[in-house]
Amino acid sequence: MMDNYILAINPGSTSTKLAIYEGRKLLFSETVRHRDETLSVFLKIADQLPFRLQAVLEFLKKHGLDANRLTAVAGRGGLLKPVKGGTYEVCEDMLADARSCAFGEHASNLGPILAFEIASKLGIRAFIVDPVTVDEFIPESRLSGFAGIERISQLHALNIKAVSRKIANKMGRPLEELNFVVAHLGAGISVAAARRGQLIDVNNADNEGPFSPERSGTLPVKQLIGLCYSGKYSEEEMVELVSRKGGLFSYLGTKSTLEAEERALDGDAQAELVLRAMVHQIAKEIGGMAAVLDGQLDGIILTGGLAHSDYMVGKIHEKIGFLGEVFVIPGEEELEALAEGALRVLSGEEAKRAYTGLFV
Repeated sequence: MMDNYILAINPGSTSTKLAIYEGRKLLFSETVRHRDETLSVFLKIADQLPFRLQAVLEFLKKHGLDANRLTAVAGRGGLLKPVKGGTYEVCEDMLADARSCAFGEHASNLGPILAFEIASKLGIRAFIVDPVTVDEFIPESRLSGFAGIERISQLHALNIKAVSRKIANKMGRPLEELNFVVAHLGAGISVAAARRGQLIDVNNADNEGPFSPERSGTLPVKQLIGLCYSGKYSEEEMVELVSRKGGLFSYLGTKSTLEAEERALDGDAQAELVLRAMVHQIAKEIGGMAAVLDGQLDGIILTGGLAHSDYMVGKIHEKIGFLGEVFVIPGEEELEALAEGALRVLSGEEAKRAYTGLFV
């Protein structure tokens, strides 16, 4: 059987993460950092395509891999139509949605475009895997409490699905038999109720749930309305405040949890209080998702960048350990998850999904 060489591409706001896999074996990986001033010349995310594409080509050249050896390219799926979890072959409708940012503008929208640009020139297949807009909500998860405003499923689905599979394999059981609460703890925080592999509820990582290093999470509605109508801020400024200048940053002037920890350990009472409050909110969200699963838990998984912190993990564990076994997988498994998703389709282990969306 011919070896499968898969290029994985994960474009982020200020970086492009890249890897080459031979089957499931990692050959090369690199995070290409992009300076804010370099990206600021592009008016729209789609305008960055030639710049990002050049970074990918330089990565391939640097590691001496002949692009003609590639079997497939897997890009991170961005803000697309709501879809079920799985692996999707890039198609024209997906590219149109990614380019137009019809469902929101984010650097991850470049994932399918970059994958297609490279794959189409080589005559190979381009995929995305478990995009941000994976939607497997049960009906009661959609109601917000106010008719006309529906809760939207947006989350770190790629990493949440990947670590769930990893723990299921560790337990020697099919994912379809297991229930987990999975907390992705990063610049944004997603806490999901995963019932037999389906993400039946989650806080929208961009504007719900616990506050994070830069996001405000759920806020008191009447006070938020008052701030919106105070005349101090435009709509764009309000969005920036709650999504990029909220959370830890709004209290302490830093987005670094490590710096906040050091300040707390040095006796900074405010830093200690803010970290305690963040732990409090994360634990409360985990408890809420445990209730969504009727308390039938096979484990709680803590993942994402903040899971590298023994301080944070220890404090969270103290609060939620009574719910069940706690598994910790620090960082994110996204490049590996992209390659494995493509490989499952290429090997016939999993059928590719059609990009039609749930509600069209």
